[in-house]
Amino acid sequence: MKPDIHPDYHPIVFRDRQANFQFLTRSTMTSDQHIEWEDGNTYPVVDIEISSASHPFWTGRQRLIDTEGRVEKFYARYGQRH
Repeated sequence: MKPDIHPDYHPIVFRDRQANFQFLTRSTMTSDQHIEWEDGNTYPVVDIEISSASHPFWTGRQRLIDTEGRVEKFYARYGQRH
């Protein structure tokens, strides 16, 4: 690989707070928040909305996730039909 042309690829923790689930992986993402992992080292942490622990496809549970007002936008555009 050529030096100084690739982004920094480092360990990072992704955390799904709704499901109380976190995992350590490698990524080019960065974060100002840090967390102490099970091995005693400190890693940057990124909070995510959905992971395999909370996604309806993997859990078998349906739930409504409306973080950006999509339902309200739909009702405003097309009206609520009964």
